Amino acid sequence: MNKEELVSAVRSTAGIDTVEHGEAAIRATLRVLGQRLSGGETKDLAAQLPPAFTDTLPATGPGERFGVDEFYGKVAEDEGLGCSKEQARQHARAVLAALKASVTGGEFDDVVAQLPDEYADLLGTGPVQH
Repeated sequence: MNKEELVSAVRSTAGIDTVEHGEAAIRATLRVLGQRLSGGETKDLAAQLPPAFTDTLPATGPGERFGVDEFYGKVAEDEGLGCSKEQARQHARAVLAALKASVTGGEFDDVVAQLPDEYADLLGTGPVQH
């Protein structure tokens, strides 16, 4: 997916009104995901993102340990725009669904492998339409 397709998919899935808010949701989710992933996984994921989003992930993830509820809280805080934790949950789930549709299956599996079982809620979305 290119940048416009990724943003459109996230907006459609999460019911986000503006392109700017869709981009903010993607960046916030990627930044928090980048904190959670460890090693070079962030670099591998960034390599498959549209160029506009590659700098959102660190070259090396610190592998911070926090639960999915804290993940949503961090996304809400990072996203700003008055985003509640429940809205952040919807947005983050839409971003992960779009990532699943836009990166290789092997890369998405590598990301999922670094997340504990409780993150199933984050990953529990239907397919994104391109």
